[in-house]
Amino acid sequence: MEYLNAAPVASAIFVLTLLTSIYAFNNYNLYAKFVLHPYSVSRGQRIYTYVTSGLIHANWMHLFFNMFTFFFFAFNLEVMIGHWQFALLYLGSLILSDIPTVMRHKDDFRYNSLGASGAISAVLFSYILFQPLSMIGVMFIPMPAILFGVLYLVYCMYMSKNANDNINHDAHFFGALTGLIFTVLLVKGIIPHFIDQLTSIWQ
Repeated sequence: MEYLNAAPVASAIFVLTLLTSIYAFNNYNLYAKFVLHPYSVSRGQRIYTYVTSGLIHANWMHLFFNMFTFFFFAFNLEVMIGHWQFALLYLGSLILSDIPTVMRHKDDFRYNSLGASGAISAVLFSYILFQPLSMIGVMFIPMPAILFGVLYLVYCMYMSKNANDNINHDAHFFGALTGLIFTVLLVKGIIPHFIDQLTSIWQ
């Protein structure tokens, strides 16, 4: 109940994504209807999948990692950024992070994409603007959020060009950038706040 009162939008997204993803694991018709198919979208069909593809996941591990990240950052972010602002950031990033994917794979009939990774990357990077020195554990190694953010962007850029692992690294990268842009536009004074946080180390 505490989460619901403090972060109703994040709570609703969290529950809806869990329920829809779990249901789609056992319902191929829903899975096929919700998945993003760039070939179709680029031809004006199934535009709604920009949103619905973020409600389903490839498997339990994919769902776990996305919801684990969402749980640790989204609820706190909604408190800091505001309810409608969080909703706009999440939904906008869900859509915008997939546009480069549609453009890149518009002629590949066999390519599909799914998962909330783009929007969750946006949540994470918005949080980093608020708390750049907070510690994030990566493979049990804690590091400042700002350092993680830089390494994450470099990793996504490299993997987007070189990987063949069926992971949509483009969505991760552009989701992160979208989260930064939305936060700067929605939160007055976030850049001075970010700079003050970083310079506080030397004060």
